[in-house]
Amino acid sequence: MRIATWNVNSISARLPRLLAWLSSAQPDVLCLQELKCADDAFPRDQVGELGYAVACHGSGRWSGVAVLSRVGLDDVTRGLVDQPAYEGVVEPRAVGATCAGVRVWSVYVPNGREPGHPHYAYKLRWLEALHATVLAEADPNRPFALLGDFNIAPTDDDVWDISLFTNSTHVTDAERKALAVLRDAGLTDVVPRPLKYDRPFTYWDYRQLAFPKNNGMRIDLVYANQRFTDAVRDAYVDREARKGKAPSDHAPVVVDLHG
Repeated sequence: MRIATWNVNSISARLPRLLAWLSSAQPDVLCLQELKCADDAFPRDQVGELGYAVACHGSGRWSGVAVLSRVGLDDVTRGLVDQPAYEGVVEPRAVGATCAGVRVWSVYVPNGREPGHPHYAYKLRWLEALHATVLAEADPNRPFALLGDFNIAPTDDDVWDISLFTNSTHVTDAERKALAVLRDAGLTDVVPRPLKYDRPFTYWDYRQLAFPKNNGMRIDLVYANQRFTDAVRDAYVDREARKGKAPSDHAPVVVDLHG
């Protein structure tokens, strides 16, 4: 079983690349983030032609998430337990579904903008709601995973030059503590295992030749319980999907499970 996550940075802008990637990579389940489209605008027919059912949660603004599955799509949940609002809006940043017995959540954690900004405080509250959702759904007998753009680099090695991130979001102690709380809840960061290359970044800015220079960050993560991680036989970042014409600024993260 192949499960993947990808921040596509606009489903409409990236649709040709998404369809090509679905055809070539053949994931059974794909979690998408930053759709930038409302639910009724999601290209269900196009992905449906490739055999995928869709559970999406979007409003047409800057967020939006989805789960695509060709192995079943049950128990769809939109939004987190006690999810906070920002400027009066509860944003569509999380959707959960059960696919062939595996419970997955596609999550798009708020950026935070900068420490001290109201959006940073919102990000930390949102992460608390994510933790509450994990606890509410805890079931050691069922494979469970959070997949998506966490907008947090777990360690200093997960950014190209930590000295450039002084007083920046994505690397603060409070954000990393939120990841530690998820680990304390029984989840494991799946991707830091033997990989095909060093420093498996998942995001590179469009500016200043960041991708050719590999000035990236690892902020797209897969956090999973023991039943899920025990089944992992491979995990990698598909850097090829970041190349070429009009790519997303993120690359897909792919996890292959036994069975």
